[in-house]
Amino acid sequence: MEQARPGLIAFQGALGSYSHEAANLARPGHEPLPCNTFEDVIEAVREGRAELAMLPIENSTYGRVADIHRLLPSSGLHILDEHFLRVRIALMSLPGATLEDVKLVRAHLVLLPQSARFLRSHGITGVAAADSAGAAADLARHRTPAEGVLASELAAQIHGLEVLARDIEDYGHNTTRFLVMGRAPDLNRRAERMMTTFVFEVRNIPAALYKAMGGFATNGVNMTKLESYMLDGSFTATQFYADIEGHPEDANVKLALDELRYFTSHLHLLGTYPADLKRYD
Repeated sequence: MEQARPGLIAFQGALGSYSHEAANLARPGHEPLPCNTFEDVIEAVREGRAELAMLPIENSTYGRVADIHRLLPSSGLHILDEHFLRVRIALMSLPGATLEDVKLVRAHLVLLPQSARFLRSHGITGVAAADSAGAAADLARHRTPAEGVLASELAAQIHGLEVLARDIEDYGHNTTRFLVMGRAPDLNRRAERMMTTFVFEVRNIPAALYKAMGGFATNGVNMTKLESYMLDGSFTATQFYADIEGHPEDANVKLALDELRYFTSHLHLLGTYPADLKRYD
């Protein structure tokens, strides 16, 4: 395994994607490394081609990001930080175009319904694209008249497009939570609010999950997320993903995790990290 190349942060998507924007904000001194898939992002860090990975894990509108929970336990990476990105949608087109010129916009499928009211009021047709930042690059390359793109303002800056309208999403609460991950854990940092993330499988005994969760309640540990998902397509093998407030060395967290271990066949800590204060807004 190579020494991790410092100063590079890998993410899935093209330059100008929302993952790129999150990487810039969370690690402004790092150089972006775009990758085609989440697996490619993880491999870039594991193989030492990047120091950090920026991975989206959930969205306030659409919930869990597909495949991430499945990939994290076997990734070999550790969570170092979380970052909440408010998804702001901009409509962009070729320089010199006006909003009235645009008759069709391309965007990732999830952005179109979020801007439906704006598009309808301006008589603009939305067409799904594989990638919003990639659609911006295509527009800049092909220079198709009367077309626009819905993407981040960063995409417009990178690809030389002109922003014709900002913050056009129907609702202003759409936020994606990202995880900054690296090859080595950092358990020494302390902040006023800490988060710990782990995955576990319960033992095959009656009420195992109920009993396992009891330790968090009796020890006053706040669990902010608990999700289940099947393992290897099996309806009987279930793994759980959990976020809790606190550090494993906190007395109450330690007691809760000790009790959890008694009722689990597998427990894997993914990381302990400072809470992004935006989660409490």
